[in-house]
Amino acid sequence: MDFIRVFNAYFSPSGTTKKIASSISSVISDTVTAVDFLLSPPAETLSFGENDVLVIGMPVFSGRIPQVCVPYIKNLNGNGSPAIAVVVYGNRAYDDSLLELCDLLENQNFRVIGAAAFIGQHSFFNDVAAGRPDNSDFSKIIQFASVCSQKLESFEGFSGHLNIKGNHPYKPAAYPHIRPKVSSNCTKCGLCAGICPVGAIDIKNIRKTDKNKCISCTACIAVCPSGARAFKGFPFKIANKVFIKKFSARLEPEWFT
Repeated sequence: MDFIRVFNAYFSPSGTTKKIASSISSVISDTVTAVDFLLSPPAETLSFGENDVLVIGMPVFSGRIPQVCVPYIKNLNGNGSPAIAVVVYGNRAYDDSLLELCDLLENQNFRVIGAAAFIGQHSFFNDVAAGRPDNSDFSKIIQFASVCSQKLESFEGFSGHLNIKGNHPYKPAAYPHIRPKVSSNCTKCGLCAGICPVGAIDIKNIRKTDKNKCISCTACIAVCPSGARAFKGFPFKIANKVFIKKFSARLEPEWFT
């Protein structure tokens, strides 16, 4: 079956999830439409046609997909079209995130033909999975995308249901207690306030972050031109040492097709 358009949807505060989802999309088709849940989330229902494919990438936050993205996914109407689901995690575990993403897609009337969990450098503890996805990861990303591309060729006869790793009910959604801190390098440019997906940074008081709203997604860290935002302080140093000790052993991608 010929597919005309690929929609490449992602929530990618640090850029890693976008990189992986875009690599998969480029294997499926040369015609790709980006749907950036961070910069321009769909405000209205986006309906898919019989010649459309959705590739969707989500980072893993404490074993779940970012809950801020759930309403955006619910604005996608699959109309029976195929979807490829991807989660990206920092070498600890992806827990129930991939299952949750696939469940959401099926509820939106997509037919999930492939699902995968890939590893990226941890967004907090950068020494864990440093430099990933690396060349070995990208080789597997392309392999997964190629398998999905082959399944799309006979999609008209697809009626299967993938057995995705995870649990029902999902583990409770939670965000880390560690929050980015601001240094004196801050120039009050306002880019962090503009990109924050939950409005945790007040444009009138840039150096203040609402800890009750912040989900520690790292978008403000990635966008800051002066490197003024970072995870630091004694509690962070302790957590970093513990995490490195427990989760430095290399994990490999997993996929279901």
